[in-house]
Amino acid sequence: MLKPVLRKTILVGVIFALCAGCGSPALNLTIAQSGLARNTNPQTPAADVQTLTAGNLAFALDLYNELRSTDGNLFFSPHSISTALAMTYAGARGETAAEMARVLHFTLPAEQLFPAFNALDLALQPGKPGEKEQPLELHGANALWGQQGYTFRPEFLDLLAQNYGAGIRLADFKTAAEAARQTINQWVSEQTQNRIQDLIASGQVGASTRLVLVNAIYFKGGWLYPFDPQFTHEAPFTRLDGSQVNVPLMIWPETQAVRYAQGTGYQMVELPYQGGNAVMTILLPDAGQFAAFEEKLTAAQLTSLLTSLNSQAVKVSLPRFRHESAFDLTGALGKLGLSTALSTNADFSGMTGQRDLFIGAVIHKAFVEVNESGTEAAAATAVIMKTTSAPVQPLEVKVDRPFIYLIRDTQTGAVLFMGRVLDPTP
Repeated sequence: MLKPVLRKTILVGVIFALCAGCGSPALNLTIAQSGLARNTNPQTPAADVQTLTAGNLAFALDLYNELRSTDGNLFFSPHSISTALAMTYAGARGETAAEMARVLHFTLPAEQLFPAFNALDLALQPGKPGEKEQPLELHGANALWGQQGYTFRPEFLDLLAQNYGAGIRLADFKTAAEAARQTINQWVSEQTQNRIQDLIASGQVGASTRLVLVNAIYFKGGWLYPFDPQFTHEAPFTRLDGSQVNVPLMIWPETQAVRYAQGTGYQMVELPYQGGNAVMTILLPDAGQFAAFEEKLTAAQLTSLLTSLNSQAVKVSLPRFRHESAFDLTGALGKLGLSTALSTNADFSGMTGQRDLFIGAVIHKAFVEVNESGTEAAAATAVIMKTTSAPVQPLEVKVDRPFIYLIRDTQTGAVLFMGRVLDPTP
């Protein structure tokens, strides 16, 4: 039988716990899974992948707009969250499935959606197993833990195996929840290079837990044009309230040809990573314009802004920063319209043949560090399911005030991470 594919991960991790009451399981390494292998060469039309990434971008902006009301900096992985929720969506039926499709902006029929997710995941991997080290690391991994003795539909297992390379590891949530929680958390820690610790807190899984779906994504990229540390110096960064704080400001001593755009009230620049497959896109509103710019930012507007980028000679200065965030996404997803899936009226019968599961909580943690050499990031999400019962001449972009940023795959357009920096200080 095919064993779940485990690939190195550090940037984004997603975990979904489908519970029947939620406690912790003692993990049993026995795996219940399809005999089918992952389809590593899906014949997916490019248009399907483009439709999927456009929908994921729309979900990313919807979620960003729900989370931006929180204080301070913000960082999360919309790609990881979408992937993990897609695995959950695979078992949804009826109004629950329709509701999830609306919230997640899944417009492709199921027979095209899951192969598109598979094709996107495979396209995001810069190298193949056994190849020499790549200049950019980006790998994803999927794993599931299910209650031993609980029956999962063969069709559900087939879909997970073929499109996610994952089987279900059997666990005893009923009598050994703490051991299972620790095992799952250890897997997350390993996949994120120890950046995400204790994703699932004590008591978040238990006797009613039936399934935990986990997706992890790792990203580590060096700048194509590194910042020379000898030029980094303390400089003022102006917060939203007008106060200033000194931060380590990294500087390109010379201009570089990068993609740039500017318009009424903003500048925009892309900082490429080595390998040419990923960029950090920075959206820098003019002084005093951040709140207005952020409030009006939609998926359609962002798409339009991205298409306006053109190669320019630009000199960039950027604060060095590191940030960790933690969210309970349950409320935000509820506000976006995920009401049935979060209630005892949910229909996830595609997983077990019974309407006995609903999403009880969705937890997300994320980490990012940006320095002179590049970027490292990690994230994890747990969905706990319970049971009933410009100018032409050299330009300068001085990022000395709040900004929004994305980490994007240049081949597919997928937004892997999204965040904002209101204050770069720890």
